[in-house]
Order: sequence, then C-alpha cells, then structure tokens
Amino acid sequence: MRAFQRNRIENASTGLNLDVGSDSNKVIFVGNSIPEDSAEKTNLKYFLLKHVVDVKDELYYRWLGIVSCAFAYNLVVVIVFVFFCFSSINILAQTPYFYHIDFFFRSKTVIILNIWVFKGFLEQGLLVQDIPKIRKLYFKSNQFKMDLISIAPLDHIVSIISLRPFPILRFNRIIRYPRFADFIERTETRSKAPNAFRVLCVVLNIIIIIHWNACIYFCISEMIGIGSDGWVYGPLNKQSLPDGVEDTLLRRYVYSFYWSTLILTTIGEVPGPVRNIEFVFVILDLMCGVLIFATIVGNVGSMISNMSAARTEFQNKMDAIKQYMLLRKVDKQLESRVIKWFDYLWANKQSLSDQQVLKVLPDKLQAEIAMKVHFETLRKVRIFQDCEAGLLVELVLKLKQQVFSPGDYICRKGDIGREMYIVKRGKLQVVADDGIKVFVTLQEGAVFGELSILNIAGSKNGNRRTANVRSVGYTDLFALSKNDLWDALKEYPDARKLLIAKGREILRKDGLLDENAPEEQTTVEELAQNLQIALKNMQTRMARFVAEFTSTKSKLLKRIEYLELEMNKYDGLDDQTESHY
Repeated sequence: MRAFQRNRIENASTGLNLDVGSDSNKVIFVGNSIPEDSAEKTNLKYFLLKHVVDVKDELYYRWLGIVSCAFAYNLVVVIVFVFFCFSSINILAQTPYFYHIDFFFRSKTVIILNIWVFKGFLEQGLLVQDIPKIRKLYFKSNQFKMDLISIAPLDHIVSIISLRPFPILRFNRIIRYPRFADFIERTETRSKAPNAFRVLCVVLNIIIIIHWNACIYFCISEMIGIGSDGWVYGPLNKQSLPDGVEDTLLRRYVYSFYWSTLILTTIGEVPGPVRNIEFVFVILDLMCGVLIFATIVGNVGSMISNMSAARTEFQNKMDAIKQYMLLRKVDKQLESRVIKWFDYLWANKQSLSDQQVLKVLPDKLQAEIAMKVHFETLRKVRIFQDCEAGLLVELVLKLKQQVFSPGDYICRKGDIGREMYIVKRGKLQVVADDGIKVFVTLQEGAVFGELSILNIAGSKNGNRRTANVRSVGYTDLFALSKNDLWDALKEYPDARKLLIAKGREILRKDGLLDENAPEEQTTVEELAQNLQIALKNMQTRMARFVAEFTSTKSKLLKRIEYLELEMNKYDGLDDQTESHY
C-alpha cells in the first residue's frame, strides 16, 4: 500500500506546475496534481472513490464481465432455488455451501453499485469527469432504481418478518440484464471469431429456455401433487420414476430438463396431460416451442450463411470463370492452372484485396493500417530509404497485391517498365532468354523494377526491363505502378529530386548512366500535361479577352446611342430657331 501511495504521489508530481506571484506565500496548483496537505488522499480508498470509470477502458469491460458472471449465476440458480430447493427432499437448501456462494454473488452487487456511481459518460465525444454531475445524473436515472431493486435482499427481509422463506422474492436479482447484454455485445465486437461466438450464444440461450421451462414444469407438478397422475413427476409417471429408481433432487431436475427438451423441440413422446391446467401448460409450451425454436433455427441458419458468405462469393466467381473457359473452349492445361490459382488464393485467405477490405474505413484509419502492414517493407526499397514519411504514407496506400502462378513471368527483358515489385511471399528466379539458365533467386523482401518507373534521364536502358523474372511457385508480390508514384510525387517536389538523384547514383555505380544527358527530362505524360495546362491558360485568357471586348462593345454602343440622342436634341433646336426667324 505504501508503494502504491508513493507511486501515486510521484505520478502526480510530474504533472505539477507552480505559479509563484509577488506574494511568496501564494502558490497555485495547475493540472492533475494535488496539494501536499491532501497527499493522504492518494491511497487506494481515494482512488476507488474519486476515479471515473471510462466506458471504453479495459477496466470497465472486465467489470462488466464480473457483473455478467453474477447475472448468469442468478439466471440459472434463482429459479432452481425457487422451484426445486424447498421440496421435502431438498439437500442443496440444507447445506451451508450454497448460502456461501449465494452470499458471495450478492456481496458483489454493493461493489457493482459503487462502481456504477463513478461511471463516466461521453459529452460531445469527451469523457465527463465531474463526479458530482455523474452522481446527480445517475441518482436521477431509472438505472439507479433498478440497481437498488436488484441488490435489495427482499427474500431475507420478508423471511425475518414472516418467519418463513419466500424464495420467489429472489427474482429481483435478474433485472440487471442490460449490463449482461452490453457485455455480450462488447465481447462479440472484440472476438476474433464473432460468428462462432454468436452460435455459442444461441446454444446457451436454448439451454436457458429449456432450463427455465423444466423448473416451471416441476413447480406445476408440486402444485398439483407429486405422483398424483401420470403426467406430473412421480411414481405414476413411469417415464420419470421407474421402479427401483431412487427419487432424488438430481433425478427430479434431470427428468424435468428431459421433458422440457422434448416438448419445446416439439418431439413429444412424453405422457399426455390429464388435468386442464396440464393441457393449458402443454399447449403454451408447444406454441412457444414452435415460435422460439423457429426463430432460433432461423438465426442459426443466418449465422451459418454469414460464416460461409465469403466462400460462396468466391465459389461463384470461380464457377463463372469455369463457365467462361468452357464456352471459349480453353485447353485443359490452362484451365487446370486457373483452378489451382483460385485454390491458392482461398488457401491463403486472399479472396479479397486490401482495398476491398479497408474501403469501409476512413482514410486516416486506412493509412494507419497500411503503415503497420507495409511501411517496413517499403523502407527496404533503397530509393525510398531517406524519403519523408508523408510520401511513404501516400505510397503504402497505393501498393497492390498480385499473385503469380508457377512458371509465370513477372517481366521479360525489353518490356516497358510500368511497375516496381516487392516480394511478399515465395521465390522468383532471374533467368536467361532461353529460360533455362538461372542467374539469381529472389527471396522474400527482395525489390526489383524500381529504377524503371523513375524516368531517369541518361539511363542507357531507358524504361525497359533488363532481365527476365519468373515465379518458381506461387508468389505474392506488392506492386507500385509508375502512375501512382508520380501522382504522389506531385505533392512532394523535393522528394522527387531526391529519388531521381538516388536513381542516377545507382545507375552511375552500375555504369548505366549517360553523364552527358540532362539530369531531368520531360516525359511524354508531363509534356502532354504541360500542353494541357498551357491550353487551359490560353482558353482562360481568350475568354477574358472576349468578355472584355463584349463589355467594351456594349459600353461603346450605349455611348453612341446617347450621343445620337443628344445630337437629335440639338437638331430639333436648330429647326425651331430657323422657323422662328
């Protein structure tokens, strides 16, 4: 405990800022620190009473797990205790161990209520840590009333007053279902196999429904009378208690569970009802069984369909390709290669590209995930080793995965280089023109083709490939196209100069650089783009000239019209003067 206090004080002191004014005795504490005279509050008790629980924190999730365990215990045990544990042969109710377990889960509710008082909430996306405000809102909420009811020991209070047990009052413990549902939802979100988790939840729901129905069946049997007819549990019902079988609590529960399973699954094969109440209960059970299990079976079918949705979509694509090859009479050897390629994709879970999977995420998260996956791979490329991080972020989003089959040529000597490649998985061979002689084998992490997409002026090879590269087996490559690279470099002119300088240095070392050539050359694409920009500028200027001409013409016409009117006035005055004289 002292170590905990010391760590708390040290951590608080790191965020301490002192503002000492003209008055030397005046000290203002700023930040998350606390005054020294309140240092005793930094113990565990202070932490529990002042700490605001963040609903997004791992601590809150674990707390929900504890609450859910208590709820699951009460969901299963309370109804058993009510309908089974007060029978004449009850052994469980007479043992202190059951009460110890019951007290353990009941004592948790006090801690649960205490933690809920300090559960923060989000306001405009920020965690509210104003404890008085949190308490005020919680005490005014319906959740507080439900929590009080759920932890109230009503059965013990009434038992003390009436001097006899009232186990039915234990049902108040199962009204904490919203938190259990919250825990299930969070677990499903965190699970790596959400479909399997959903199926597990459905199975557990079925078991709980059968369990509760079994307890209700036994309760009705006791209300009517054990052994009073052939439908209720007892000696007259030979299916429940054959001759020579001891009547125990376990036997009663097992048969009730068996009976409930047969009825709710509409299998039947149980003794028929005799009394009216028995008929009503069986009718209700059959109706509920049809509705509930139809819903459950539908949900299970939907889950199974979702689990196999990716496989079905992939299979449809493969079937479409097969049908196309059949119509076009593709030879069997090529068809076999295509099918094996599909099998490889499915075996390595590559049915979807990174872009298809990540397109639902915002650009920021896409960039972060791509950086985690591809950043170190891109750093291995020698021309990108000293580039700024912003350019690499742009490039990792443009990497595209490609899969090549055994014997496929990634590039051939003399081809125009439009992409550079990074080997993710598999092996490549650099071979001679005859395809027999092997010069070198490229392993995972190897990079090739990076110089052909830079358009380096003076390169003796130009943008042509200088080797034949062939896949040994199935090979996964990351490809970066020339267009994507130059689109990214438009926003990074300094990085562009650095890349070209690095490329020239590499070519110079290999003796593949013409020193007399200019350091930079204008590509056809850049020339076309420059012409397009010049044309747009000319069009803009012409439009401006036309607009100015039109405006000037309009002004001149109005001026001429005005002058004509004035001239007409003077002509009229002259005519009047001449007529007067």
